[in-house]
Amino acid sequence: MTKSNNWTKEETIIALNVYCKVPFNRSSKTNPLIIKYANIIGRSPSALNMKVGNFGRLDPELRARGIVGLGNGSKLEEEVWEEFNGNWEKLGYESELLISKFAQKPLEEISEIDTEDLREGLERETLVKQRVNQSFFRSTVLSSYSFKCCITGLSVPDFLIASHIVPWSKNNEHRLNPRNGLCLNSIHDKAFDRGFITITPDFTVKISNDFEAFANEEAVGIFFVKFENHNISLPDKFLPSKEFLDYHYQNIFRK
Repeated sequence: MTKSNNWTKEETIIALNVYCKVPFNRSSKTNPLIIKYANIIGRSPSALNMKVGNFGRLDPELRARGIVGLGNGSKLEEEVWEEFNGNWEKLGYESELLISKFAQKPLEEISEIDTEDLREGLERETLVKQRVNQSFFRSTVLSSYSFKCCITGLSVPDFLIASHIVPWSKNNEHRLNPRNGLCLNSIHDKAFDRGFITITPDFTVKISNDFEAFANEEAVGIFFVKFENHNISLPDKFLPSKEFLDYHYQNIFRK
């Protein structure tokens, strides 16, 4: 049976998931992630790539920066965007569930999360959902920065962290908001988390005066001092919120 040309809502939600996971400037019919998810939902890579481009036209942040997606799109895309844009927890979990359904594989496998330490029962379900959403947040943030640390440009995957600007424990509403995320390497992630460095609302790196006690250490100069007043590399979508950056500067940074 030939697959209908009309996209279902479930397929469109998965396309939004892919929009979040693929760097916008790398989205193409030959992108491995586009091919992977196109195969899962039974669409051609060209068709899925077009859907991803259609979501780009709906993103006001892209339009504000002069970046536009494809010119045409469907009403269903607009409805899915309105339903899920800003509701990141719902998007992350529900879209991963749908991918699991289409792929006929366990959710844990689809989301590549470790559940060996979890017991069965309600607590397990809650923690699985939390880890699925954390995995989605990480994928979204890292892809937005083209899988490179926004301070150093380091691109070794094992060293990259999706860092929260406003800490996880301080704001439930924005825990999974990609605009509350930065792609940092593990050293600068720890320094950012502890307030030894910050990024100002104009996207400039600042280092804490606490480093003065270690001014004679060559490593401090290499890893931190050299980046003082440098601008970070901005993501191709989900620009970090200036409000969140100001919160970090005012409340966490060691001035």
